[in-house]
Amino acid sequence: MVRAAVLPAVGAPLEITRIELPDPGPGRVRVRLAAAGVCHSDLSLSNGTMRVPVPAVLGHEGSGTVLAVGEGVSHVAPGDPVVLNWAPSCGTCHHCALGEVWLCAGALAGVGEVYAVTEDGTELHPGLNVAAFAEETVVAADCVLPAPAGVPLTDAALLGCAMLTGWGAVHHSARVRAGESVVVFGAGGVGLATLQAARVAGAGPIVAVDVSPAKEELARRAGATDFLLASPTTAKEVRALTGGRGADVAVECAGRAAAIRTAWDSTRRGGRTTVVGIGGTDQQVTFNALELFHWGRTLSGCVYGNSDPAADLPVLAGHIRAGRLDPGALVTERIGLADIPAAFDAMLTGRGGRALVVF
Repeated sequence: MVRAAVLPAVGAPLEITRIELPDPGPGRVRVRLAAAGVCHSDLSLSNGTMRVPVPAVLGHEGSGTVLAVGEGVSHVAPGDPVVLNWAPSCGTCHHCALGEVWLCAGALAGVGEVYAVTEDGTELHPGLNVAAFAEETVVAADCVLPAPAGVPLTDAALLGCAMLTGWGAVHHSARVRAGESVVVFGAGGVGLATLQAARVAGAGPIVAVDVSPAKEELARRAGATDFLLASPTTAKEVRALTGGRGADVAVECAGRAAAIRTAWDSTRRGGRTTVVGIGGTDQQVTFNALELFHWGRTLSGCVYGNSDPAADLPVLAGHIRAGRLDPGALVTERIGLADIPAAFDAMLTGRGGRALVVF
């Protein structure tokens, strides 16, 4: 039996309880968690913005050590440090055939499975495949990737979502070029990773926008050259910082209609606006037909940074070892399982960067 944070029903508070995991069967791996990041997507799952079967163990950004492997697993062995991959690609669907592995049709097939039970026998689902809000987990073999050498295992947890998403938003989705101006809306974990990635890309100026003045120091350490408090005049202020034109690239990391609209308005004519944040169906963004023609901007969604984790993790690791990226700088507090609800509250109020559950 191991301790886990269980979501008993959509909208219900998490319950810290003991669960029983099976031995890993064919194609499965048992992992002892070292750390798990508390991502806004976990909050979206708990409140029903995104739907998964419940009861479930949430947590999708994690790292740990392999305890045991089932038959047929050869790419990792007991004792290996690993990063959890919550969206493994099948390699055979239409999107995978096009090289769009981040849109794999089967990536979340595992969320409907029963992977564990509580002490009273209640069946549990893995919230986003990997169920990282637990001391241990059992996952499909393609949900584990060897952790990069030279990266502390607790820091490596951030590679599983925040760092990959921020890196990919800049380098895969927006394709930021050296010298281009970038504005990032939201300085939480993903936003801070995006700022770091923009700095590595050689962007400038790099403007961070957030609702909390407490985020300024975090944002500047991550690479922001300027910081703005979100307001009705944000787009005008961004234009003033970018030669009166607007930013070449805007990246929205909050998932809010107002922020998406302001990101669009902050982008120059012909610029690119990338939406990373996950908003609810009630977050409606409107445009008129004339402005779409006149401004010639590109508006695109970005799933998991449009990344291929197997290919991108070694790239990120190289930048981390060289000191150009720092996943640890995203972490504003290290907590235990029981502190996850407070971390959810902090995200709702715009406080902090990334809370990291350390086991």
